[in-house]
Amino acid sequence: MNTASLKIPPVVFGTSGLGNLFTALTDEVKCEIVKQCLLHAEKPVVFDSAGKYGAGLALESLGKCLWELGVKPEEVIISNKLGWLRTELKTSEPTFEPGVWKDLKYDAVQRISYDGILECFAQGNELLGGYIPQLVSVHDPDEYLAQAKSETEREKLYDDILDAYKALADLKAQGKVKAIGVGAKNWKVIQKIAQDVRLDWVMIANSMTIKNHPPDLLAFMQQLQAQQVQIINSAVFHAGFLIGGDYYDYRLIQPDTPENKALFAWREEFFALCQEFNTKPAEACVQFGLTAPGVVSIALNTTNPKRVKENVEMAFVHIPPEFWQAMKAKKLIRPDYAFLPE
Repeated sequence: MNTASLKIPPVVFGTSGLGNLFTALTDEVKCEIVKQCLLHAEKPVVFDSAGKYGAGLALESLGKCLWELGVKPEEVIISNKLGWLRTELKTSEPTFEPGVWKDLKYDAVQRISYDGILECFAQGNELLGGYIPQLVSVHDPDEYLAQAKSETEREKLYDDILDAYKALADLKAQGKVKAIGVGAKNWKVIQKIAQDVRLDWVMIANSMTIKNHPPDLLAFMQQLQAQQVQIINSAVFHAGFLIGGDYYDYRLIQPDTPENKALFAWREEFFALCQEFNTKPAEACVQFGLTAPGVVSIALNTTNPKRVKENVEMAFVHIPPEFWQAMKAKKLIRPDYAFLPE
C-alpha cells in the first residue's frame, strides 16, 4: 500500500475497554461506545485492537458490535496488534497480566514467530466475525525483548520479531492486509525495527507528550516523516496522570521521592496555566501530541460512551499561541521545541 493513500483520521479508537480492561462492561455499553465512535469520527473509522486485549474479547466484541450495527467493512479500518493467541482458561484467572482484565473466559499465550503470527492473524479474523484487519503489527516487541536475561537471548528474541515481520510482509504481498506497523512504549525499539523492516505506520506510546519530548525522539520522527511513515501518537496523558489521575505510565505514584515531587509540581503549574488560558488539560495534551513531526493521529481510549464525542473534538480545538509561549517561559515544555503552530 502506498502510504500516501493510507487514510488515518485524527483520532484512532483504542478497544482495550471492549476487552474488560480494569472493569467488565456490558455488551450494551460496548456497542454504544462503538456506535458513538462511528457517529462522531471521520470515515473510515479506525479501531485499534489486539488479541491480548481480554484474551481476544476486544476483537470478539468489536466484531459483534459492528455486525449488530450493520457497519459495512469499507466504513472501518481495524488495526490488529498480533502476538497473543486465545487459549483455554485452566486457572482461576488468566495467566497473562493478572488482575488487569476482568471476567475473562479465556487465557492467552504469546506467539511471536513466523507461524505464530499467522496463527494469531487467522484467529483474530475469526473472532472479528468477518471483518478483516487492514493494519497489522507485532504487539509490544519492546516487552518481548525485555524478557531477555543475556545479550545472546535478546538477539534470539529479536530474530523472532523479524520472523514475525516476514509473516506480515507475506500477508501484505498476498493482498490480505494493507499496511504493516509497529507499536511500543520504548520508542528506541521502534527505531531498531524501522532499520530492518519496511514500515507503513508506527504507534508511539508514553513517549511524545507535552511532558516528555526528547530531541532524539523528535529527530527520529522527522526521519519517519521523510520516509512517509505515518505516526499514531498514543498514551499522551501518561496513563492519566497529566489530567489528574494517580498513575504515571501505569505506575501508582505519590509525591514521596524527589522525582515524583517534580512530577506533581509540573502538573500543578500546568493546571494553573490551563486555567489561566481557559484550556482543558486533556485538550492541551492532545493538541501538543498532534504537533510533533509525522503525527497524523492520536489514539484515545474510553469506557464511557458519553466521552467519545469529546475525545474526537479534542483533536480539533484551537489553543492560543500565548498558552504555548507561557508553557515555554515556565519551562513546562522545552523552550527549543520547534513544532508548535504560530
